[in-house]
Parts: sequence; structure tokens; C-alpha cells
Amino acid sequence: MAKPFVGIIMGSSSDSRIMRSAAEILDGFGIAHEDQIISAHRTPSRLDEYARHAEDSGFKVIIAGAGGAAHLPGMIASHTVIPVIGVPILVYNDRHQKKADAKFSAFGGLDSLLSITEMPSGSPVVSVGVNKAGNAGIYAAKILASEFPALRKKLIKYKSEQHDSVVKESRRLKKEGLAKFARKKFS
Repeated sequence: MAKPFVGIIMGSSSDSRIMRSAAEILDGFGIAHEDQIISAHRTPSRLDEYARHAEDSGFKVIIAGAGGAAHLPGMIASHTVIPVIGVPILVYNDRHQKKADAKFSAFGGLDSLLSITEMPSGSPVVSVGVNKAGNAGIYAAKILASEFPALRKKLIKYKSEQHDSVVKESRRLKKEGLAKFARKKFS
């Protein structure tokens, strides 16, 4: 798919460390996407322009990640009929701090999750778990698979590989025993 059918947007550059998982999944399935930073609060006119751009470009899905009040997914959904997948992001205040000193949202991402899922009737946004942008990528692929049979086949293969991976690990666990298996896996 050379033409982008998925738009990935995020409220700020700091969200890119979470949102890249969606891009990696889409890339793995060969799904072209267009990525932008659009702030619902700092660039509201740009948000309106982006909604028109997404419609004109023929996007089939928009993945929108945001932290804190997380208005971006709901605001973009209110401007378009394109399905929106919201990614609630746990806010970090560590731009200028060492990792050990990083501060996290007082609400642990629950603020973002609730903001995205509690949209008023008539303007729904589907949501994945906090920081689960990869799941948003998979969900977008599933939406597109109803229109593209080759993508559907890739998703079936992906699910089969997940199954096989779990069975393989289970066999290894059974053979080695829990203590040895866990030491090897997490050491």
C-alpha cells in the first residue's frame, strides 16, 4: 500500500516514543501512514485543517495519541467521519531530567484513558490501553483488512505466529521447569 490510508497524529513530540509502536506495526504489515504533530489546544486551526486533509487524502483510519486531558482523539473525531483510534499516553515530565528523576502523571494515564473513552454520544472514539500504540496499529490493520484481502492474509499469518510463539514457550517452560525458565528469560 503505497498510498497512506492511516494518519498517525500526536499532541506533542514527546508522544513519539509511545506512538512509534503504531508506526512499527503498520510498517510491518506494509501499510503506508502519514505522521504529524497536532495539538488540540496549541494548534486548534491546524487540527481543523488536518481533518479536512485526512478526508481529502482518503484516509481510512486515524490513530491519535495524547496524554493528560487527551483531547486530541475526541477533537479530531468531532471534525471527521473517519474512524479514530485513541491512544491514551501516560504523561512524563522528563524532557530536561535524568531518567531516575522522571516524574509521571499523578493519575497514571487514567486521566487520558477516561478523556478518550468518555466522549459524548454521537462522537465516539475507540480506545486502546494506556501506552498501547502497537495495539492501535493492529486495530487499524484489522479495519483495513475488510477492504484489502492481501492484508487480511497477513493478519491471519500474524495471529498464527503469535499462537505458535506461545505454544513454543510453553513447551520450553514445561521442559525446563518454571525456575530455570524464568531465570533465563528475565536475567
